[in-house]
Amino acid sequence: MKPILFSFHNTKTGKKESFSPKDPNSVSIYSCGPTVYNFAHIGNIRSFLFVDVLRRSLLLGGYQLNQSMNITDIDDKIINESIKQNMSVEEFTKPWTEEFFKDLETLQVLKLEHYPKATESIDDMVSLVETLQSNGLVYEREGNVYFSIQKFERYGELSKIDVSGMKSGVRYDADEYEKDDVRDFVLWKHQKTNEEKCWHTRLGNGRPGWHLECSAMIRKIYGSGIDIHTGGIDLLFPHHENEFAQSTGAYPNENFVGTWLHCEHLLVDGEKMSKSKGNFYTLRDILEKGFEPRVIRFHLVSAHYRSKLNFSLQKLEESKIALDRIQNTIFRLIEDGSLQNQIPVEWKHLTFTIPEIQKLESDFLQAISDDLNVPKALANLFELTRIVNQFLDQSEKDNITPFYHESLGLFFKMNALFAVLVFEKPKAELDGISEEWILDKILERKLAKQNKDFATADLIRKELEKKGILLADTKEGITTWKKTP
Repeated sequence: MKPILFSFHNTKTGKKESFSPKDPNSVSIYSCGPTVYNFAHIGNIRSFLFVDVLRRSLLLGGYQLNQSMNITDIDDKIINESIKQNMSVEEFTKPWTEEFFKDLETLQVLKLEHYPKATESIDDMVSLVETLQSNGLVYEREGNVYFSIQKFERYGELSKIDVSGMKSGVRYDADEYEKDDVRDFVLWKHQKTNEEKCWHTRLGNGRPGWHLECSAMIRKIYGSGIDIHTGGIDLLFPHHENEFAQSTGAYPNENFVGTWLHCEHLLVDGEKMSKSKGNFYTLRDILEKGFEPRVIRFHLVSAHYRSKLNFSLQKLEESKIALDRIQNTIFRLIEDGSLQNQIPVEWKHLTFTIPEIQKLESDFLQAISDDLNVPKALANLFELTRIVNQFLDQSEKDNITPFYHESLGLFFKMNALFAVLVFEKPKAELDGISEEWILDKILERKLAKQNKDFATADLIRKELEKKGILLADTKEGITTWKKTP
């Protein structure tokens, strides 16, 4: 099938543009990944889920992808922590890298084609610095190699930062520094006396600066520029501006990135997250409070990626209620339509003929293709839930109709984006009692009510409650049950 036309808000141009990849058969995407020195906090997690939403949306739109996310396993923080703990860099970063991938798996994040590590790309970084040297854009001081901003006329083009007041030769050796402070940045750091970890290269003994790493890894994987580059808005300056300068300075005849996408900040209770304020959360912190991974994912992907997301435990509770409403509708649809063993396996082959379902699918795909408008896509999911509940309330259940199949199929297709729904009702832990016994009791209660023996019916309900079984009567006369947590 012909891919859907997407439009994205390109940070570089500041406007929404139609997306057209260089290769119509494969979209190249690079995303800034974790610096592996601790657990990722939920602000990081949001940006990684944004990457997953982008991937899932493009797959739904019919594109093939060649996607990367780097692992920064060498920088100032890592060096300092490994020295403190008397460990090699590899020993220090290995468990944190493993925990990062556990987080992704917990939140149903799709695997990418590439996860390059900085430590495995040193030769590529050295080659990039040498290309910049030959182009006259760098200089050396005390064994360190710096990029000269004044020699690159296009500096500031991506972030719109003003470079007019900068002083020539003022340098930054640190990997990270204050926003809006424009200085020459380090590409290669000469080995310090307390640093055991270094690489012996043509540039001398040392290690790369953080900003150099992504440019080199993009070149290593793709050979030239890419279609899409993503990251958190906090990376726009200086990191992405420096990436743009390095790659464009080294290869001025190539378009480094076609579309830049940046995910906005996550706030906690309306404030910037910080340990000192007591509002700092990792994924594990939230899981320990009893929230399911799918509820956390649902909440973190529900806002538009270019909007700030205000996270709170109360809002997480609200997301749980909303997700339960959708999930209960799916369980009801499966039970009423006898569709338990007819779940669609492959959403790509689903076709819809019912006008209401067709329109919802069309609106859903239009929403995600319009700069990943997840809130609009979510509105379509809620509308599908409303329509299905209305249908189940009003329709006869004597036979399976196309509506059952198509509405379930659309739930399945929408879940290819959200990845929060389940299509098989979990079996309750019944603590020694059988489901057959429960159904017999429900039948006894139904007969008692028909005979207007409401006292007996009430006793049966209380007997079940003592066993941890709660009953619910629908207005159609159907009684459902569930096991209390």
